[in-house]
Amino acid sequence: MKNTVFERSEHESHGRRISSNVYNLVIGLVLCWGFLVNWYMVKTIPYESVASINPWVFFIGYFASCFFGIYLFTKSEVPLVSFIGYNFVVVPFGLIINLVVHQYDPSLVLDAIRVTGLVTFVMMILGSLFPMFFKKISGALTIALMVVIIVELIEVFILKIHHGIIDWIVVLIFCGYVGYDWGRANRIPKTIDNAIDSAASLYMDIINLFLRILRIMGRRK
Repeated sequence: MKNTVFERSEHESHGRRISSNVYNLVIGLVLCWGFLVNWYMVKTIPYESVASINPWVFFIGYFASCFFGIYLFTKSEVPLVSFIGYNFVVVPFGLIINLVVHQYDPSLVLDAIRVTGLVTFVMMILGSLFPMFFKKISGALTIALMVVIIVELIEVFILKIHHGIIDWIVVLIFCGYVGYDWGRANRIPKTIDNAIDSAASLYMDIINLFLRILRIMGRRK
């Protein structure tokens, strides 16, 4: 078995092959499940309960859960295990979303959701049309994201400032990732497990895209 889902070839990937329509349907359903869980968490978990968690405990738990979930769905070829891993990513993301969306008017959040959906749709089309282009820029996207994270950490924790241009750069980076992940999702063997794994990668791209778009729109308001 290959180290990660996106390195699996036709001969090395286990699981029954499914049609392209079923494959894309599974990706869509898994994405919808994650968004539904996040919506439910925002609606039912009081903002104060999340905000009252010790910051160190919160972030250690957040990263531990996300990395464990990513490990599960990238290493496993068992759909149930991959889906469990996916949920280990969805839940901590839901807590972050809870903290962020309560700072904004609900109508603005809905606007950000619509914009994110439109941008995601466009980038998926581009990812299907130009998969090799997105594959070529994947290394640059990774380097750019790491640089932005370092710069943003320095700005927030040392300089106590935040430049709005950072949000625009992150939006562009994750637009690239949506196109890249959608393109490579359609290059690997079409199995239920690979559909779940692909959805998990796209979920993280889309949520990060949404959070930055919301921040940009909120600042403009």
